Amino acid sequence: MNGKIRLLSTDFDGTLVQHASDPVLDADCMELIREMQSQGALWAINTGRSVDLLESGLTDFEFPFRPDFILTSERDIYRPCTNGGKWEAYGDWNARVARDHAELYASADSVLSEVLNFVNQKTRARVIYLGNDPEGLIAHDEDEMNRIVRFIDEARASEPKFHYQRNTVYLRFCHADYHKGAALAELSRLLEIPRERIFAAGDHHNDLSMLDGRYAEFPACPANAIPEVKQAVRNAGGYVADRECGAGVYDALLYFTS
Repeated sequence: MNGKIRLLSTDFDGTLVQHASDPVLDADCMELIREMQSQGALWAINTGRSVDLLESGLTDFEFPFRPDFILTSERDIYRPCTNGGKWEAYGDWNARVARDHAELYASADSVLSEVLNFVNQKTRARVIYLGNDPEGLIAHDEDEMNRIVRFIDEARASEPKFHYQRNTVYLRFCHADYHKGAALAELSRLLEIPRERIFAAGDHHNDLSMLDGRYAEFPACPANAIPEVKQAVRNAGGYVADRECGAGVYDALLYFTS
């Protein structure tokens, strides 16, 4: 195994975890990641899950070892705690993200209200709240999500920083400058690892920002990735696997490291 990859950024659900399979993890993929870690590579899970939901997933799916970093909610960066807990913010990135999101929601309040009115009156989607604040929504199906996204894209014309991250029927409102790719870029800056030494793998809309070649020299996706992801990976000179989920990630890692 050569050492040209120093940082791995992998999505969780649908990329490492194959929910319809038993077992859900590909043993060869996990063993290869463990081997790369032992040789000095760092592994980050880059997910739309919150810290708590990711911790639940790591336990429920019996991950054999832990990542070096987690990038959660498509924007926050955590490293293992130095004071006995599990995870702590790495640098001041998370604080900056929270501040910029608060400022955005204050300035884009009318756009958000327009979107929520549309969702509540014209769709069967359910709005998800974090405390008293709307965080995102769950659509009835992907066709309905397509319709909601088209409405949001029109409504946000006056507030282009108001954006969203989408994965199947789930959507999270967000600042346009913060996404999986931006979080990966900040992690690479903190670690002083250039994009030329970074591998990234994902399968859905919210992974596009880390698979277009801007932040990772070695983008990849499994066979179950949506067409838009496969095209983005191809355009970036990456690897589109013939096998699904973890098996596809394993094939991609072999392709780039052999």
